[in-house]
Amino acid sequence: MATEEPIGHQKIGRLALRHEGNRVNAYYAMPKTMIDGLLLFSVDARAAGYPSVHERILDLGRQIVGEIVFEATGIRPVWGGPQPAPEHERSGHG
Repeated sequence: MATEEPIGHQKIGRLALRHEGNRVNAYYAMPKTMIDGLLLFSVDARAAGYPSVHERILDLGRQIVGEIVFEATGIRPVWGGPQPAPEHERSGHG
């Protein structure tokens, strides 16, 4: 049976990138909701469309979230691969 999280790991949030208008906004949010999501930064959508820039956006978001989590828990997060947004959050470009 497959599990969502590796043994010994607990999902405590996620890095969410959302295309909203002409911006790509990076948020730290809880696993299944954007309620009370913390806006980390915003980037012009055209710039975020370049693959190398997109990778840097992900890296910066992971670094920021890592610091937030470490400050709160004393533990560095373990990152899995990209996952699609929950179905109720998929609405195209906002």
